[in-house]
Amino acid sequence: MTNIYVGNLSYQTSSSELENAFAEFGEVSRATVVSDRETGRSKGFGFVEMPDDGNAQSAISALNDRDLNGRNLKVNEARPREERSQRW
Repeated sequence: MTNIYVGNLSYQTSSSELENAFAEFGEVSRATVVSDRETGRSKGFGFVEMPDDGNAQSAISALNDRDLNGRNLKVNEARPREERSQRW
């Protein structure tokens, strides 16, 4: 399973549009546009999970710097999430 980071998304891009963009390269397990908890507005980035590593690498190469809804995407393999301290 490859987790892919997708940045520079238009604020109007939906999770289903993101999934459709990656689906032309193979099966997509999940596609999510990250949104602000309080406002519900998109934060301009998201993540896509693809089960086949070869298809994922093809999608990363093809979609990086490609236009989607008027913005050039920044696409690369996601880094592991870093532990953050609790903010109280």
